[in-house]
Amino acid sequence: MTKEPPKHLIDWTGKDWTPDCGRNAAHPNARFTSPARNCPVIDPEWENPAGVPIRAIIFGGRRMNDVPLVYQAFNWSHGVYIGATMGSEQTAAAEGQVGALRRDPMAMLPFCGYNMGDYFRHWLSMAKRVKEPPRIFHVNWFRKQDGKFMWPGFGQNMRVLRWVVERSRGQAIGVESPLGWIPHYHDIDWRGLDFSEAQWDELMGYARDRVKKQTLSHEELFLELSEALPKTMIFERELLISRL
Repeated sequence: MTKEPPKHLIDWTGKDWTPDCGRNAAHPNARFTSPARNCPVIDPEWENPAGVPIRAIIFGGRRMNDVPLVYQAFNWSHGVYIGATMGSEQTAAAEGQVGALRRDPMAMLPFCGYNMGDYFRHWLSMAKRVKEPPRIFHVNWFRKQDGKFMWPGFGQNMRVLRWVVERSRGQAIGVESPLGWIPHYHDIDWRGLDFSEAQWDELMGYARDRVKKQTLSHEELFLELSEALPKTMIFERELLISRL
């Protein structure tokens, strides 16, 4: 973190490091992190060893078109399917061609130590083990039009998260769409932000034909999982295609 590298330190593998040793001192994909407890507004129950109730689970991908700002899964198995087929366009921070679509099931592909098909099956099993499973949502803060982001993002995301929280408590309205339950323009709190209904409709819109083709491409992921893939995932894909 200094302008000049130190004469000696312990590198990320635990070995002695000097500027002329020919090795990287830190992992190429290293991040600066801080304990979550340092957040001044963190919930006091955050580290409760007995666990905490979960009302909502939010998945998100970086998509420039055809994926609305927010939508809610119809039920638990549909939500698992949404997480399992989640994808993002490649950025310079990830390996691969920039802009190419990369499937990253539940943002866990680099971290899951066993077959992703078994991972999906574990998620699906929770519907029978939990009395009231959390609601599942998908967000996409990265829609673009003419090269510019359509949604202001950052603190404005709280407007969407408020709908998510209220929806999870049964206090907000959702309208059925082929992708899931979505909020109308007037379901969002717009106080302090100049964002027209026309902008909202554009942000929440998608081309059904293109989404259907993208849905068919999920087959590539499913083929990789082969016999380990839960059949429920195939059923959910067929339901989505029929709605489109």
